[in-house]
Amino acid sequence: MVLCQGLKYGVYCEIIAILIFKPMDFNEILNSKQSRIKTATFIMVVSVLISRVLGLLRDRFLAGYFGASIDLDIYFTAFRIPDLVYSIIFAGGITVSFLPIFSEYFKKDKEEAWKVVNYVLNIFFVSYFVFLILFIIFTPQLISYLAPGFDVSAQATTVDLTRLVFMSVLFFGMSSVMTALLNYFNNFLAYSIAPILYNLGIIFGIIFLSPYFGIFGAGIGVVLGSLLYFLVQIPGAVSNGFRYRPIISFNHKAIKDFFNMVGPRIISSSSVQFGMAVVTLIASGIGTGAIAVFNLSNNLRYLPVGVIGIPFATAVFPALSKLWVDENRKEFLNKFRSVFNSVLYFSFPVGVLIFLLREQIVRIIFQTGSFGSEAVSITAACLGLYFLSTVAQCLGPIILRGFFSLKDSKTPTIIALFFVVFNSIACYLSVFYANYFVNISQMIFGISDLSQVKVLGLVFAFNLSLFIEFILLLLLFYRKVGDFGIKVISIYLVKIVLATIAMSIGIMFVLRFWPSSLSFIYDLAWFCFACFVAVIVYIVFSYILRIEEVKKMFRK
Repeated sequence: MVLCQGLKYGVYCEIIAILIFKPMDFNEILNSKQSRIKTATFIMVVSVLISRVLGLLRDRFLAGYFGASIDLDIYFTAFRIPDLVYSIIFAGGITVSFLPIFSEYFKKDKEEAWKVVNYVLNIFFVSYFVFLILFIIFTPQLISYLAPGFDVSAQATTVDLTRLVFMSVLFFGMSSVMTALLNYFNNFLAYSIAPILYNLGIIFGIIFLSPYFGIFGAGIGVVLGSLLYFLVQIPGAVSNGFRYRPIISFNHKAIKDFFNMVGPRIISSSSVQFGMAVVTLIASGIGTGAIAVFNLSNNLRYLPVGVIGIPFATAVFPALSKLWVDENRKEFLNKFRSVFNSVLYFSFPVGVLIFLLREQIVRIIFQTGSFGSEAVSITAACLGLYFLSTVAQCLGPIILRGFFSLKDSKTPTIIALFFVVFNSIACYLSVFYANYFVNISQMIFGISDLSQVKVLGLVFAFNLSLFIEFILLLLLFYRKVGDFGIKVISIYLVKIVLATIAMSIGIMFVLRFWPSSLSFIYDLAWFCFACFVAVIVYIVFSYILRIEEVKKMFRK
C-alpha cells in the first residue's frame, strides 16, 4: 500500500483511462503499453500483490491438505530438477540477456530482429526436448542423489511427480521469449497477469484434483498454471509484430552474441537453484517435514522480493539498456540510483516488519488443517531469519539488471559460482555443528529440538550466502560504472533506519496488547491493525526526516 501511494496521480490516470475508455475491448487492454517506469511499476506491483496473495493462499491450501508431511516434502523436491533445467536453458538468458540484443537489432532492422527472435525461440525449443529425453531416462538416479534421505516409496513418488512437473518447463520457457518482447515494448500488463493465472492453476489442482489424485493433483495444477502463464502473453507479442517462423540458425551474429552473454548468465541464474538443491539434499536427511518447512518459509521470504524488488528491476531494465546503448552515462547512473533508493525505502521496513510479526504471519497463513502449532513455530523461526537478507534480495535484481544493461554477464557469473561453493559449505557446516547453537536457538526463538535447530541452521547459512553475494555484486558494480551516489544513498539509509526504529517501537507496543490466538479472523484483524500502525509511523517519521520517497506521496 505504501508503494502504491508513492506513485503520482498521472499513473492512476493512465491505468484508469485504459479501463474506462475501452471497457469492452479486453484484447486492447491486455496489449496496452506503459511507457513510464512508474506506470509499469504500478501495474506490476498490483499484479504481483494479487499473485503473491494467491501464492500465500496456494501455500495455505498445501499446508492444510498435506501438513509438514512427506507428501509436501515430495512436492517441493519434485521442483528442484525442473527449476534447475529451466534456469539453465531458459531463465538463464532469454529476458535479461536477449533484451539488449533485440533492442539493438530492432533499432537497425525490424525484420532482422524478428528473425533473431525466431532463431532463439527454436534453438531453445529443441534444447528442451533434448533435456526431456535425458530427463525421462535419468530421473530415478537424479532423485536418489537429490533426496537420499527418502525411502524407496517416497523416491518413486518423487520421480513420477518430477516427470509431471517437468512439462511446465516447456511452457515457462516459451513464455520467457514472450516476456522479453513485452518488456521491450513496455507492455507489462499481460506479463504481470501471467503469475496470477499460474497460481490459480495450482489452487485449482489442490482443491479439485488432490482429493482424487493426492499430491499429483497439485502437480497437474502446476502444468495447467504454466500453460495459462504462456497463453496470456501470446496476444501481446503478436500485436507488437511477432510472427512464428520455423527457422533456425547458429551462425547469425546476434545468436553468437547471445550465447556469449547467455553462457555465463546460465551459471548465474542457476546458482540459487543449485543452492536450493543442496538444501534439499541435506534437509532430506534431517527428518520428515524439513524440506516443507524450509520451502514454505522461503516462499514467504520471497514475497517482498516479488512485490518490491522484481517489479522495479523489470520496469527499469529496458530504460537502463536503452540509456547505455545511447551512451547516456549520467542519466543511466541517476536512474539506477533513483530506483535503488526507492527499493531500499520500501524493503528495509518490510524486512523488519516480517521479523517482528513472524509468528503471527505464519499462524495466519499456514495454521489450518494438518499444519499444527509445532510446524508453525519452526516455520516462523525460519521466516524470522530471512530478515538477514530481505533488503539484499530486493536490491539484488536492480544490480543484476545494471550489469545486464552493460552486457556484462561474466561478473555476476563469477559471483554466482562463489555463492554455490560458499552456500554448499555453509549449509553442511550449519547442520554438522547444529548442536552448538541449540542454546542460541532456544533463547531467540524458543526452539531446542536438534532436528529443528538443523533446519534453522540451513536457513541461516542460505541467508548468509545470499547476503554475501549481494555485497560482492554491489562492490563490483560500483567498480564497473563508478560512483552512482554512494554518499547520497548512505545518508538516505540512515534516515530509513531511524524511521524504521520508530516503526518497530510502534509494532512492539501493539504486540504487548495482542491477545492469544482466538481465531483466524481475530489474528488477521490484529495483523492488519499492526501493519496500519507501522505504515502510519513510518510515513510520519519519513516526512519528519525529509525522505525523498515520502515527499513524492504528497507532491501534487
